[in-house]
Amino acid sequence: MSYFIDRRLNDRHKSEVNRQRFLDRYRTHIKRSVEEAVNKRSITDMERGEKVSIPARDISEPVFQHGPGGKRTLVSPGNKEFVEGDRLRRPGGGGGGGAGEGSASNQGEGMDEFAFSLTREEFLDFVFDGLELPHLERKALLDLEEVRPVRAGIAREGVPARINIVRSMREAQARRIAMRAPIKRALREATEALEAEERKDPVLRNPARIAELKAEIERLEKRLDAVPFIDTYDLRYNNLINQPQPSNKAVMFCVMDVSGSMTQSHKDIAKRFFLLLYLFLERNYEKVELVFVRHHTAAKEVDEDEFFYSRETGGTIVSSALSLVDEIIRDRYPAHQWNLYVAQASDGDNWDDDSTTCRQLLIKSLMPRLQYFTYVEITPHAHQALWEEYESVQAEFPQRFAMRQIVEAGDIYPVFRELFRRRAER
Repeated sequence: MSYFIDRRLNDRHKSEVNRQRFLDRYRTHIKRSVEEAVNKRSITDMERGEKVSIPARDISEPVFQHGPGGKRTLVSPGNKEFVEGDRLRRPGGGGGGGAGEGSASNQGEGMDEFAFSLTREEFLDFVFDGLELPHLERKALLDLEEVRPVRAGIAREGVPARINIVRSMREAQARRIAMRAPIKRALREATEALEAEERKDPVLRNPARIAELKAEIERLEKRLDAVPFIDTYDLRYNNLINQPQPSNKAVMFCVMDVSGSMTQSHKDIAKRFFLLLYLFLERNYEKVELVFVRHHTAAKEVDEDEFFYSRETGGTIVSSALSLVDEIIRDRYPAHQWNLYVAQASDGDNWDDDSTTCRQLLIKSLMPRLQYFTYVEITPHAHQALWEEYESVQAEFPQRFAMRQIVEAGDIYPVFRELFRRRAER
């Protein structure tokens, strides 16, 4: 296999082409390092770049070497141990010390792991590789904000960039045929008349008539030559019109439990999950709105800053948040125009019989309109009534309802990838 290296330098004396080839070739190793880095990060530095390392043994390339070949017989002078046909054992021992784990050694040498830095864009590319919003559909758009220029036949007027050469030449050819046909016919008749007049006997020949015919032929030939090859009348242009397009607009409802049972550790995990979701949507989708809902005994729609940093707390009534989401959808986000998504994070603790209310609200009102509902329960303990009620919702909507448990911060990224992985086309 041949490798072509582009030596041309971009800004800062780097070759972007070779860098992309390297990233593509060692994608598996880089993704493993990126996943480890995501799990170790704090909330405030989720979107910076990252320095990753690849073991030196993984970046080595196979090399073909030419051996001696053939069959050879060697005679070593002074050999007292071996005779012809003996097999030589491999040398014992482990060779050089090399790099890596283990005790120190005064022998051998090795090579450190290969380390390099990913930019912010490259890091986020690897973080969100293979992820998508499930079941995203094209929705009808009542306003005409999203249009696409489409071909709509041929027009006589337009800009030079849209000229249709084939149609223009066809029109020019048709015009020349139409304009030259009567002239050619008259020219042919005049030529035949001249030849007939010249074939007459010199006594009967009419010189005036011959001169008249020659003058007519000359005039007709000039008229033929005056017909232009192409005229502005012949030009045709591709006509483009703006056609309204279906929109893949979506809204994501981020619902977070901030009740007293949610410890600071639980809230930090929930914030990291929603921040990862926020970065994913901001980076991969243009027409996605986010609605932030916090709840304890009462639910409230808040802005981004209050959602992540407010210290408000209280009891727990989960149905208050679901009812608020249902109300917002009815008022602002009609299901026939928007793709609707909900991501909920809670510790599973809920007020007495409210979990049954949540199940009924989801089955009867929310789920028939939602594209996808994700629920993450942040707890190391056994599941409570809310999880059990949600299991019945998942049984009724298995493709559009997903629930996972997060025990510690290291579970956030694997759970996130599992919830939003790219599904196969159905």
